[in-house]
Amino acid sequence: MTERSNHYIVATVKPWNIEAFHQHTQKLEGQWHLITEKEQLNHEILETLNPRYIFFPHWSWIVPKSILNSYECVCFHMTDVPYGRGGSPLQNLISRGHRETRLTALQMSEVLDAGPVYRKTPLCLTGSAQEIYMRAGHKVWDLITEIVEDEPSPTPQSGKQTIFKRRTPDMSKMPNQGDVRMLYDHIRMLDAETYPHAFLEHGTYRYEFTEAVLDDDGALTARVKIKPIAKKDIEE
Repeated sequence: MTERSNHYIVATVKPWNIEAFHQHTQKLEGQWHLITEKEQLNHEILETLNPRYIFFPHWSWIVPKSILNSYECVCFHMTDVPYGRGGSPLQNLISRGHRETRLTALQMSEVLDAGPVYRKTPLCLTGSAQEIYMRAGHKVWDLITEIVEDEPSPTPQSGKQTIFKRRTPDMSKMPNQGDVRMLYDHIRMLDAETYPHAFLEHGTYRYEFTEAVLDDDGALTARVKIKPIAKKDIEE
C-alpha cells in the first residue's frame, strides 16, 4: 500500500487566514506549507510536495481543472450549501436578515460551491465583518483538523439550491430607505480589511462608515472617514 503524504498546503490571501495558519499549524502533525500568490499554485511545486490535501480558506482565483483532478482540494463556504452558493456569502446572509449560518468544508469542483461536503459547523454572524471573518478563520481550522485526522469521504449536497450574486463596490453605498437596524447591518457587514466600506457621497466628498454600534435606545453611532472623491470619478 502506498504511504499517504504528510504534506498539506493552505492557499489563502486574507491576512486573518494567514495569521490563523501560523497559529494553528504549530499544533498539528505533518508538513504544512502556505501559498499566498497565484503563481505559487503550480504543478512544479505541487508535484514536489505531493500534498494529501490542499485547503483554500479564501482564494481569489479559479483553480485549474488539472489541479482539481490531481489533488484533493478543499474550500470553505460561509453558508449551509446548497443554500447560498455563489459570491459575497457574508454580505448576502446579513442583508437577508440571517443571524447565524453554517461554515461548510466542501471538495472543490468545476462548478462553484457545488462539490460534496466533508463537514459543517455553526457560525454566529454577530459583530463586524472583520470579527466574523476572524471567527470563521479559527473555525476553518477546527474543520481542517477534523479532515486531516479523520479523512472523511465527502457526501453530495442535497436540498434546494439558492445562488448568491457577488456584490459590486457600488453596492456598498448606504441605502436611502429602511430602518436603523438595516443601516447598522449595512455598515457592519462591510467593515473588514480589504473590503469596500459602506459610504455616502455628497458634493466632492465620500463619507465612509465603520465601527457601527446600535444602542439599546435604537440610536446608531459609527466612525466616519471623509475624503475627497477622485476627480476622474466625479467626471464619470
